[in-house]
Amino acid sequence: MPAHNDQMPMIVQGAALVSFVWTCIIVSVQGIGICKILRNNSAPHPKPFSPTLEKDEVPHITVIRPVKGAEAGLYECLASTFQLAYPKSKLTIYLCVDSTRDPAYPVLQKVVAAYPDFDAKVFVEEQDPVLHGDGGHIDKLGPNPKIRNISRAYREAKGDIIWIADCNVWLGANSAGRMVDKLDGFLPDGTRTKPYKFVHQLPLVIDLETPKTATEEEQALLSGPINTSAPKSLLDYGGRLEEMFMATTHAKFYSAINTVGIAPCVVGKSNMFRKSHLERLTDPARNPLIPPADAARGRGVDYFSSYICEDHLIGDLIFKSKIPGFKNHGLVHGEVAIQPMSGMTVAAYIARRVRWLRVRKWTVLTATLVEPGVESLIGCLHMAFAFTTLPWFRSFFGIPPTWKAFGTIWISAVTVWMVVDRLLSAKLHKLQSVDVDENTPAFALGSTRTGGIKKKPFLTWFAAWLGREFLAFPIWTWAVLLGATVNWRGQTFRVRPDMSVTRLDDVEGTSLRPSTPAAAEGANSCRSTSKDRVD
Repeated sequence: MPAHNDQMPMIVQGAALVSFVWTCIIVSVQGIGICKILRNNSAPHPKPFSPTLEKDEVPHITVIRPVKGAEAGLYECLASTFQLAYPKSKLTIYLCVDSTRDPAYPVLQKVVAAYPDFDAKVFVEEQDPVLHGDGGHIDKLGPNPKIRNISRAYREAKGDIIWIADCNVWLGANSAGRMVDKLDGFLPDGTRTKPYKFVHQLPLVIDLETPKTATEEEQALLSGPINTSAPKSLLDYGGRLEEMFMATTHAKFYSAINTVGIAPCVVGKSNMFRKSHLERLTDPARNPLIPPADAARGRGVDYFSSYICEDHLIGDLIFKSKIPGFKNHGLVHGEVAIQPMSGMTVAAYIARRVRWLRVRKWTVLTATLVEPGVESLIGCLHMAFAFTTLPWFRSFFGIPPTWKAFGTIWISAVTVWMVVDRLLSAKLHKLQSVDVDENTPAFALGSTRTGGIKKKPFLTWFAAWLGREFLAFPIWTWAVLLGATVNWRGQTFRVRPDMSVTRLDDVEGTSLRPSTPAAAEGANSCRSTSKDRVD
């Protein structure tokens, strides 16, 4: 570092100015996210209003839960759908799986049988008449496995409201009512405000490091093993890294971006929208954003079957399309979607993050390219560089342009960042905004309620925080610069720059099934400028 600011080339000072602006942006965005989280996750929220409407006025919800494999806490997560504080007559629940050979299939049958008074059904993709059997064809939909999984449930939905919630998230008892309130513009006192086109929840991961031992009944239900073993080495602690990411960096930016609302920021864990809107917005004749070349593609969720990033693209299309009288996206603050996790290795965590980044690379290229700068180690380098290079800081604060000052500022900033993350993650894991009852599982009770999760000791937490921070840039480099294939739901895909995908077989580069005709013709649409998540 030069000894005197007046000797520094203008290009260096220009770079320092960029770093200073970037530092201000990151601090501001994180501040917004942190304030929003602290404000909305400190206590349970008022009861929702929509479930108290007259019977004929309560909006009907079709809950679609795509399932793949035997996840940790699968039964509890699926059962939470049947324990919602919402009129039974206004709930239709569809559990979707690709095959009866899936290890989770017996669990789906069990949970539906346990609640016979609900309008519930298990849909199996291999039994979908559109894709199989007389008149069906496997290529009527693109290769996206999640869309193929839920397509029939979407087609047979009852009512207009669609709620897609992954099988591995637990839903609070009042989550349905609060989601509908946000979507339809109901306030807790019954007054109305402008409704939203699309609403969703903040996802939160709870790592079950000492998972419960499966009962004989649970073992009998599962046709395949689920990893419930306790970690035995450092390489077994991938769940801690995922838990850390979701309760710190992801939570801050997800909350902030959705508060500002300048761009869509959607994760596919728990999303609610109207079927009538999506049908209209995927029709080229009714939405100018859809190119005429896509007329051959299906409507609704089927339209996105050639893309791997369907959750973000659905949210993005709804966000960009004008529907008079509706706001864009609404995050249901305080109503978190809780994902219990068990047995994730560090290798699995890395693979998951690589998959996410490779999918996002073409969806939100600019955001992906600058992502390393929002992490603590590199973000604080920007701060230290700006503070020790720009002459303002030497003039007003006496900060010298030396490596010692640079190192001191960097270490101090990283330490403050770490302390803030410690306090924020502890706050989120208290789950104080979650309504609890006799059906609430231990992982959803939080760290301050009897029988809930344990707060991690500082050194245990710090090791996970440090590991995640130091892995962030190598993972980004491998994902963004060194590959274009992703493995998702047991299948390998090559992601094209237009976000369409080709599924690959065991021989790298061999196309197993083409996308829809429109995609094969090179049509492309639904590009975006924000974040998403793939699981």
